[in-house]
Amino acid sequence: MSRLPLSLAVEDLSAYCRALGRELGESSPGHLKLMNMLARAGGYQNLQHLRAVQAAAARSRRREQVASGAQAVQAQADHRLLERCLNQFDGHGQLMRWPSRRAVQTLALFALWAELPAGQEMAERQVNAQLNRLHRFDDPATLRRTMISCGLLTRRRDGSGYRRVEQAPPAEAQLLIRALRRRRASAPPPGQAEAQGAGQPAS
Repeated sequence: MSRLPLSLAVEDLSAYCRALGRELGESSPGHLKLMNMLARAGGYQNLQHLRAVQAAAARSRRREQVASGAQAVQAQADHRLLERCLNQFDGHGQLMRWPSRRAVQTLALFALWAELPAGQEMAERQVNAQLNRLHRFDDPATLRRTMISCGLLTRRRDGSGYRRVEQAPPAEAQLLIRALRRRRASAPPPGQAEAQGAGQPAS
């Protein structure tokens, strides 16, 4: 007659050992020794080995969750819209012109929104300073007003303070923000490229 294996899942090994120690009574080894014994019985070298294996498994699960989340964003995004919007930004990640299409405008504003400080009230001049470093057509007022109308920015009634509206960006905006941050990180500061080019001998 074949014997069916029985499985036992233990959520907390320490609590399990305490309960087992109470059952064994005076003959029970110490708590740590008992935990090491159970770890070896489970196929591990000792308790430290068990902890290391489980920590590695947890890290692997987190990486899989991050990867699956990135894949989901890629699958949900409108890549044609994303490409159109990326073309509105230069090699330094600055918005070159105000897009004519509303969908592209909104997506581009998410890229600017992402660079504003979170949870911090700003004066108008501070908002302008942030926006001016992110665009090239010298119209922070239009950017501010449209960000407010799109629900990306709030303003006090008296105009004394602005604050970024915290929210989860849509899939296209998440990809755009990442792409522009990579572009800004890899590009030389504005002016440096021109200076380097000016120093090159004419061919």
